[in-house]
Amino acid sequence: MAELQSRPLLETLNRHGVRFIVIGAVAAIAQGYPLTTQDLDVTPTRDPQNLERIAAALRELEAELRVTGGDSAPFPIDARFLAEAESWTLVTKFGDLDLVGMPPGTRGFDDLNRDAIDVDLGDGLMVRMASLRDVIRMKEASNRVKDQAQLPALRQTLEVVRRREQKK
Repeated sequence: MAELQSRPLLETLNRHGVRFIVIGAVAAIAQGYPLTTQDLDVTPTRDPQNLERIAAALRELEAELRVTGGDSAPFPIDARFLAEAESWTLVTKFGDLDLVGMPPGTRGFDDLNRDAIDVDLGDGLMVRMASLRDVIRMKEASNRVKDQAQLPALRQTLEVVRRREQKK
């Protein structure tokens, strides 16, 4: 498993014109959340053109399916195959990438896009990220132990951001 390098993953998705929103810990970290993560989670639009762009980006990223035990397995990377499932857990040359069509507690891309923010990661890399409120909503809905453990720090980060916004 390659160590997560989120910037080259995001650059590749952007270069291929993929429409997506970063969700999960990377979105929270970009907004001040004080922890780390091992993967990049994104919610892409699922229209046929975007699935074609995703497939091209995944081929460049040398993506393979992430399977139990930390192994990976090649799979046919094409838009039709990607359309067959709501989510994909992948290994790439820049670390783990999860494509999540319908994150828990949401109705997918359009739902998340309403409250998403554009984050400038420097050197011209602009990325759409889920709001902290939506990250919290997803973690609450997933009800996984690891997500429940992150909720207090996420809520504290949201409060810090709210206070900072009120001072502006």
